[in-house]
Amino acid sequence: MTPISYFAPAPDLDAFLALFTEDAVVADEDREHRGTDAIRAWRAAVPPVTHAVRSAVAVAEVAGEFPGSPVTLEFRFDYAVDGRISGLRIAPPR
Repeated sequence: MTPISYFAPAPDLDAFLALFTEDAVVADEDREHRGTDAIRAWRAAVPPVTHAVRSAVAVAEVAGEFPGSPVTLEFRFDYAVDGRISGLRIAPPR
């Protein structure tokens, strides 16, 4: 699952909640919503919105047949208005 998965249209609230672990924490507007019941209540109170993702960050362990494997790297994606990747920076996490 990638950071962009969060922004993909979910067919319903249950499909959205399936993205989260049972003990997940969402921090939004200086409040924390702990667990799927709290996340369900938080999301249900959000008015219908659309997202135009412009950037996303993923930290991944990359393993293979190369010196130093495995390594942890940060992937910073920038997106164009049409949703295609317009930039990608790969480096050790900051």
